[in-house]
Amino acid sequence: MGIYRSEIADLRKNIGENIGQKIIIKESPGKRSKPQEKSAIIENVYQSYFRVKFEDANRVGSYNYTDLFTRSVEVSMYNGETYEPLVQPQIEIKKTRVQETVENS
Repeated sequence: MGIYRSEIADLRKNIGENIGQKIIIKESPGKRSKPQEKSAIIENVYQSYFRVKFEDANRVGSYNYTDLFTRSVEVSMYNGETYEPLVQPQIEIKKTRVQETVENS
C-alpha cells in the first residue's frame, strides 16, 4: 500500500485550513527513546511540508506530510474540547495463502 499524491494534497489542504490551530506533535527520537509530545500552533503550509511554532519554546519546526502517513510523527488537532488524531489509522488486511491462491486462479 503506497501513499498517493491525492492523499498528501488532502492532508495539505486540511492542515492549511487550520493555520493558527493548536496541535500536539508526538515524535519518537529513536528506537529506545520514549516518544515526546510537544504543544504547537500551525504556522504555515508549503508544497511538501508544514511549519509549526512550539508553545513552550520560542522556536519553530517543520514536518513532512509523508511523516504523518508513515507514523514517524503523529499530530493531534485541538477541536475546542479534546485533541483528535489528524491522520486516522489505516486497517491493513493480511492475505492468507488461501486468499492468494483464489485471487491468482
